[in-house]
Amino acid sequence: MTTTPESDGLGAPESVASVPAPPVLVGAPTPATPPTMAQTLSPTRRRTLMGSLLVGNLMLFATYAGVIAILLPQQVADLTPANKIGNFAIVTAISSIVTIFVQPIVGALSDRTRSRLGRRSPWIVFGGIGGGLCVIALQFSPGIFALTVIWVLAQVLLNAWQGPMSSIIADRIEVSGRATTSAFAGVGTSVGAAAGVILAGQLLMHLGLAYLIFGLGVIVVSVLFVVINPDRSSKGLERTPFNWVAFAKSFWVSPRKHPDYAWAFGGRFFMILGYQAIAAYQLYILEDYIHLTPVQAGSTAGMLSVVSMLCMIVSTLVFGRISDKTGRRKMFVFVATIVIAAGVLAPVLSPTVGAMFVYTAIVGVGYGAYMAVDLALMIDVLPSHGDVGKDLGVLNIAANVPQALTPPIAALLLGLFAGNYVAIFVYAIVAIVLSSLLVFPIKSVR
Repeated sequence: MTTTPESDGLGAPESVASVPAPPVLVGAPTPATPPTMAQTLSPTRRRTLMGSLLVGNLMLFATYAGVIAILLPQQVADLTPANKIGNFAIVTAISSIVTIFVQPIVGALSDRTRSRLGRRSPWIVFGGIGGGLCVIALQFSPGIFALTVIWVLAQVLLNAWQGPMSSIIADRIEVSGRATTSAFAGVGTSVGAAAGVILAGQLLMHLGLAYLIFGLGVIVVSVLFVVINPDRSSKGLERTPFNWVAFAKSFWVSPRKHPDYAWAFGGRFFMILGYQAIAAYQLYILEDYIHLTPVQAGSTAGMLSVVSMLCMIVSTLVFGRISDKTGRRKMFVFVATIVIAAGVLAPVLSPTVGAMFVYTAIVGVGYGAYMAVDLALMIDVLPSHGDVGKDLGVLNIAANVPQALTPPIAALLLGLFAGNYVAIFVYAIVAIVLSSLLVFPIKSVR
């Protein structure tokens, strides 16, 4: 993912406590579709599209969550039990690095796609079918190298579906209806992440069947999405000139000219760096630190996922509304990060299943509040309102790069401290607290 995955209206992340934090919704590097170009849909077509976005995001993020949080780490452990930490770090770090820029690039390409099926549909079908086949193929990986190659390809293709599907909201929904539509997509994201972990946990001892279910689900849902929500032809649309050099340069935002944007970038970077350290290794934590069997760990991960999802959804709705009413962002972000850091202490003080549930509930509340208010803060400090997609895409890097850095850092810490997972918890607390301090220098937001 980018694994990643944030929700679009609710502000809840695409993932729960056991999967990487999700990226900001981004399509093209520049505004994908001006508001005046949005299609006028009938009430029935709009409801159908909203339901399709919910189901599409549910299936996509169920696959992300189930594979990254449960199936991949178990498969790595099966292939190389003595070196599972290091090898899992290799697989996830490489896939994160490769997919950092996939969505902005695919967004730019889909903007320029001219076909009878429209601009987004060809990419959704191509990404869905290709990504689904790669997910199915994961079960046949004979070693870590093949597993890494197949998963990287799957990530690229799934992102090629995700980006254009997200852009459809701007394409087909007028401004007044986008928040509601985004909320449906956000609900699908949160529920899908929880459902994916639960399903994968139940099928932990049947990896082939699990990969088959997720892969076929992706293929069927992506094709049905396009069939049920046909786009208008884009053959007659003008193709504007595109400069790849200028596009690449647009990802640099000067910290000197836009300090608030830089502070916000840093805050998110360290937040994800700390949060991800535990999220990516949850299955191994349950097995090696809490001392559960693989079957028990898979089942427990599913239950933790449900607790996290419920806490995050409620927290997101409550604190997002309070922040809007009070007009304050920084204090909510600061308090949320401190709450998350406090929650991480629970399994440090007590390496038990009960402590993991306490950790999940507290972190779920804090992370839900953080993502709701942090996204609003990010939008408030954007350098310009003309390149929102590009600017949010740069902030998306603040979520994706830590996902690439976390696996090797965690592997290094576990190596230095003889496999003691307390080192990861302490590291996460330090990164999260540092994140909380970086919001105070922001001057343009209260």
